Amino acid sequence: MSERAVPYHCPYCGDVDLRPHEVAGEDGSISSPPGTWECRSCLRAFSLRMLGMLNRPTTRR
Repeated sequence: MSERAVPYHCPYCGDVDLRPHEVAGEDGSISSPPGTWECRSCLRAFSLRMLGMLNRPTTRR
């Protein structure tokens, strides 16, 4: 498995000040759910995930 893919810009405002989104648990622990990011510019949190690979379309001649 490879490292986490990093988005280059926020999908909402386009800014580049992105950090992994951290969530505080009830016991005080902090975790970062996979694929979750937060934009420090527009203060939005979002998630990214890969859905799967696409098949190449076949060409007919």
